Amino acid sequence: MKENFKLLCFGFGQVAKYFVKNLIKNQFKFELITTNTTKTQFKDFDGLKYKSYYFFNNLYDKELLEDLRSSNKILVSIPPKNEKDIVLETFNQIFQKNNFDWVTYLSATSVYGNKNGEWVNEDVNPEPTNKRGILRLKAENDWLKFHKLFNLPVQIFRLSGIYSLENNILKRLKMGDLKIIKKSNHFFSRIHVEDIAQILTISLKIKKPGEIFNISDDYPCSNKEIAKYAAKIMKTNDPEEINLEDIKSEMLKEFYKDSKKVDNKKMKFFFNYKLKYPTYKDGLKMIKDHKI
Repeated sequence: MKENFKLLCFGFGQVAKYFVKNLIKNQFKFELITTNTTKTQFKDFDGLKYKSYYFFNNLYDKELLEDLRSSNKILVSIPPKNEKDIVLETFNQIFQKNNFDWVTYLSATSVYGNKNGEWVNEDVNPEPTNKRGILRLKAENDWLKFHKLFNLPVQIFRLSGIYSLENNILKRLKMGDLKIIKKSNHFFSRIHVEDIAQILTISLKIKKPGEIFNISDDYPCSNKEIAKYAAKIMKTNDPEEINLEDIKSEMLKEFYKDSKKVDNKKMKFFFNYKLKYPTYKDGLKMIKDHKI
């Protein structure tokens, strides 16, 4: 029988849900606590009853404190707010006097900035080019500072672009939202959410606090390559090509400023992990088979 533990997820979005689903599937025995931005409530997830506390900016249900103090494991997937990591800022005294044996902060590969299509690994100096990347890097450093000062057993997962059954390029293609952006030498990396969930699960046992891991698949490539493949397997015309300056979304414009290939060797070696979806083709084939 696997050990009993109490898991608190700050934020309960796509990654956290797939992680919990994987724990249930693998018959882990655990209690789940989450946070949300509306109200404290009791909920059910895949047959698991759990309590979700109100937590928004620096406001929260005071009863959350007791469950935080009694939790073994913490997953933080809330992005920085007001230029600070809101979880660490709000509950720093509890994290100083920690009784946790596993703390994972979900960051992003945007911290690396633009590397002109070159490979990046965890030893590369991060040089973020946009505000989100800058704030992510600051949050990482704040969490790692708590590791050094208070022996907090935190690890940093730098996630590449996440896709899943629910959120993927095939859906965007069907909805007519997909465009091919004209930009040479633009590379980015991605990761299927099921692989993230598996690695999180493995890391409950195989862990080394204070470490940073790139969580990415094996094959960085261009937006154009993936878009054309998506059109091919969906048997539709290639999406319209547009110029970089014609992108309306500021967030998407920022994305195209950075070009890099994310190295995942450390992740695969340390966790002894073989990716379920090593390339976008593996992931998109599975999604298509689900009639997306």
